[in-house]
Amino acid sequence: MSASAMAVTALLLTACGSGEPVSVERAMAECRDRAIRATRPSAEITIGVGTSGHVASGLVIGVTDDFLVGRDPETVYRDCVVARSGEEPTEPYGA
Repeated sequence: MSASAMAVTALLLTACGSGEPVSVERAMAECRDRAIRATRPSAEITIGVGTSGHVASGLVIGVTDDFLVGRDPETVYRDCVVARSGEEPTEPYGA
């Protein structure tokens, strides 16, 4: 493997996090949001006024691949919790 390929691989692994499992409770809290995003697109609207009176605005629309392929939110939640904690969720997604 070339030095540049190794550097890219190292960067990608670093971007994925440490890989250390988190508690099942923390994973469930984090994964509920991912399951919600699997059910619908998200939107963020920003409006601001600068000191010079200049008005700025923006719109960001987010769509996850889980939403695009129509994955079941319960499955997204379960898979996410297991991946993050190494354990099955102690509560279902809809709880």
